[in-house]
Amino acid sequence: MSSIGVQLHIEDNHVTIDNGILQLTLSNPDGIVTGIRYNGIDNLLEVLNEESNRGYWDLVWSSPGTAGTTGTFDVIKGTSFSVIVENEDQVEVSFTRTWDASQEGNLVPLNIDKRFIMLRSCSGFYSYAIFEHLKDWPGFNLDETRIAFKLRKDKFHYMAMADNRQRYMPLPDDRLPGRGQALAYPEAVLLVDPVEPEFKGEVDDKYQYSCDNKDSQVHGWICTDQPEVGFWMITPSNEFRSGGPLKQNLTSHVGPTTLAVFLSAHYSGEDLVPKFSAGEAWKKVFGPVFIYLNFSMEGDDPLSLWEDAKQQMITEVQSWPYAFPATEDFPKSDQRGGVSGRLLVNDRYVSDDNRPANGAYVGVAPPGNVGSWQRECKGYQFWTKTDENGYFLINDIRTGDYNLYAWVPGFIGDYRYDAAIIITPGSNIEVGDLIYKPPRNGPTLWEIGIPDRSAAEFYVPDPNPKYINKLYINHPDRFRQYGLWERYAELYPDSDLVYTVGSSEYNKDWFFAQVTRKTDDNKYQGTTWQIKFQLHNVAQSNSYKLRVAIASANLSELQVGINDPNANLVFSSGVFGRDNSIARHGIHGLYWLYNIDIPGKLLVQVASSFSGNASWQKRAMGLTERQGKECRISLSISDRSAL
Repeated sequence: MSSIGVQLHIEDNHVTIDNGILQLTLSNPDGIVTGIRYNGIDNLLEVLNEESNRGYWDLVWSSPGTAGTTGTFDVIKGTSFSVIVENEDQVEVSFTRTWDASQEGNLVPLNIDKRFIMLRSCSGFYSYAIFEHLKDWPGFNLDETRIAFKLRKDKFHYMAMADNRQRYMPLPDDRLPGRGQALAYPEAVLLVDPVEPEFKGEVDDKYQYSCDNKDSQVHGWICTDQPEVGFWMITPSNEFRSGGPLKQNLTSHVGPTTLAVFLSAHYSGEDLVPKFSAGEAWKKVFGPVFIYLNFSMEGDDPLSLWEDAKQQMITEVQSWPYAFPATEDFPKSDQRGGVSGRLLVNDRYVSDDNRPANGAYVGVAPPGNVGSWQRECKGYQFWTKTDENGYFLINDIRTGDYNLYAWVPGFIGDYRYDAAIIITPGSNIEVGDLIYKPPRNGPTLWEIGIPDRSAAEFYVPDPNPKYINKLYINHPDRFRQYGLWERYAELYPDSDLVYTVGSSEYNKDWFFAQVTRKTDDNKYQGTTWQIKFQLHNVAQSNSYKLRVAIASANLSELQVGINDPNANLVFSSGVFGRDNSIARHGIHGLYWLYNIDIPGKLLVQVASSFSGNASWQKRAMGLTERQGKECRISLSISDRSAL
């Protein structure tokens, strides 16, 4: 590593920061990354692109009252440049864009400050942005914001985002007409005549490389030609991302493109679009993220660059919160606080004792209702997992008022601690033993699936051999293959799924998503699934409880009927959900839980037992939507008077 101090060179149209390891060039005053010189390569970014389309912050915004998740795309260009820190150990520069009333309707009403930091002897650079909406400004919706890098397609061909999710990737040229055939939506392309024949017959879709926030801390690209170099996006904290640990976002994909997505409606829909009203003051810091560069020596395995990037990610996580950003809006560790405690589960039909919540997710997020954290998109969130004894510790929480939330894999529902969590500088709050009581009205009579907010345990079919991604053949994430929604109608061409409790197995007989069936006239019709079961010693004056946990829904309506579903419809949800997770190859989106009363009188006595035929229907709400939901079901006896 070079010991040369960091140097800053300012020209009329460009700013260059150099620490002897890499040289970063930004447009002045736009603050667009136009060049990254490293390890003998004059520019890692795509030199065939315009300078404004190489490395940039962007956002999507819309006017207040606008429905949906689309809006105006805006590559954020600064109008003023300033030097924040300049010495041999660190250079930090700022590119700001200030809003005023003359821009109303044409520009998002935000003051935006983009920062770039380079440190001595550091093989990479940091970037963060400060967004601010003043109280007397007009309202707006912020549909998305991120930082994006477009790398050289002649050099970066191998992408890695996990130990089991990495591969050589097609070229962007392969997606163009003639070489690629667009499928049901523009992002999915069948490669029919790719430059490299090995990719022929595969589907390329950027959504096949999405990832939960909790698992997306490092991803990027490797140039396997000499000189072998790696380009990595490291996100050391999720505190500034919306939607909590299960929110899914894009990572890296064909381009070659690498993203850090801070705010998006993917896998959630409009629920994750922050909507700011006139008179609402707001400020948030997105980042810093670390763009890490590494290289291997000739003769070394270029995949060692991935292993090195993972180690660097650990270093960055352990260094969070960074001490070097020069802004009061990013508090240092001694200006933050913490919370600790223990989470126990009290389920009297499983155990008489309180059981440690092993592997539970515990977090603090802005105050709200039970489970509101998954739709929270304006503030900061801080999450951890409990140890085998249920203990948890969350450090380095920004000051402010929060609620403490949790959910426990293996148990339905959400937990919220009733008392407010008020973090002040240096505070360490001990909440003691917290008891989560899952929804329960009686013993479970039958259950389908595992309550873990994912449909991964259900039957995921093999893909149509015409539409495969070779990465996901015999892969744990087999659900990421294209077109699996069409397989349902092939498996059930004339009648719908019937599941018999006691003989059917959910990993073989319960399709992972309840989807609509496409008809011959190119329309979609709802599907009705049935669960057949038998019960003994039922008091027909009593009530049962059907709990349906849904891991994803898109313009869905859940209707539940017993035995004769037309005459005995006991529940209708109304239309809900807009996360479109199935089309985007996700195994979950937003979590929904419905608790449905089933009158005992609707059960039919057969010989010495009572039988039930619980049916529910998925109604078609559109002609082109890929719709569906994942259901987890438990049925418990309870007396209505005890509810």
